[in-house]
Amino acid sequence: MNRTRIIFFAIIGLALLIVIGGLIWSQVNRTGPEPIEPKASNEPLEVQITCALPVADWVQEAAREFNAAGHKLEGRAIHVTVTPMDGLTAKGRYERDEMAPLPTAWIPDSRYLVELVNAAYKERLGRDVFLTDGEYRARPLVISLLAWGIYSSRADVLQARYGTISWQSIHDAALAPGGWAELGGQSDWGFFKLAISNPRKNISGLAAMVAAAGEYYGRTNITGEDVTNPQFQKWLGEILSSMSDLSGGTYTVADLALFGYTTGDAGQLLESDLLVNMQGIQTRWADPLRIVYPEYVTWFDFPFTVWMGPETTAAEKNAALEFEKYLLSAEVQKKALAYGLRPANPEVPVTGEGSLFDQWAGQGVLGVIPRTTAMRSPDREVLQTLLRWFDLNVAGR
Repeated sequence: MNRTRIIFFAIIGLALLIVIGGLIWSQVNRTGPEPIEPKASNEPLEVQITCALPVADWVQEAAREFNAAGHKLEGRAIHVTVTPMDGLTAKGRYERDEMAPLPTAWIPDSRYLVELVNAAYKERLGRDVFLTDGEYRARPLVISLLAWGIYSSRADVLQARYGTISWQSIHDAALAPGGWAELGGQSDWGFFKLAISNPRKNISGLAAMVAAAGEYYGRTNITGEDVTNPQFQKWLGEILSSMSDLSGGTYTVADLALFGYTTGDAGQLLESDLLVNMQGIQTRWADPLRIVYPEYVTWFDFPFTVWMGPETTAAEKNAALEFEKYLLSAEVQKKALAYGLRPANPEVPVTGEGSLFDQWAGQGVLGVIPRTTAMRSPDREVLQTLLRWFDLNVAGR
């Protein structure tokens, strides 16, 4: 090897030694700042909940007590905010992407509203936004159902004439040309008046029409073809023609308590709303309200449903679960009895201190419902068809 080549390799080797030595020296004698470790946030975990109207008072009371108790998750305080909203309104806002801010969790009136919203998002996103199994699955919090609320004097007349309170007997009473006098009641009662919630403003009004269809067809599953049947539409239209003007509002039972017979003589309404307003009716009117349970029943399970999209953090989702556990605790479930709601926790009976079921047992209220036929949840087609028919034939008259 000649001298020039030896010198060349010597220079290269020396350069490598200098570079390596410099690197070693910089690591050994490093004086720069250490890497910054992420610090845990001390900010409260905000849990936003959109809640169905019939359970809003109970959930808001629980949220106030939960916040005051200082519940924490991984060292961070949990703060719950509850926004009341009818289930149909919330469904529409979810499907139109109008929920702002997007709630951490939703407590709708019924599980089938969750299924409808989930189906709409799955078509667009290819994934579920609400889960049906696992830790984050929708869980019922409390239960209620549609029942007949009817003034006792009117109930006596209808039962004497027809033997029972049903959609068919309500239909026949609505068509009586001589009004209550023809049915066996007093002439100054006028004509029969039905009270149900406006189906466009309250899910219970829509569910009442579904229950009426169930009785008409004698089955629990209603199809779009059933709804468009001209004979059924005529029958249902004759029933709803007896609705009073006030019965189109959102809170029909409150109207019964405030305005009495001018609102309606009877209606199929949410049991919890009936129970909450029983005292007001007893106080204002000499004729007490009676509750009668129909054969075809629509149940409401008010499920706690966590949003699974990326818009909320894992910590916020888990904080929502902490509040769900609180709502299902025996102590909080017992408080639901004062709101006319049936506890979902099987350890909590519907009887006991503060129970409206005990207080109004003399008016037909049952703690244990006898065997009934539960209506199946209608699909989107049935709902839209019923609402469209209502808009064209009832709402605009």
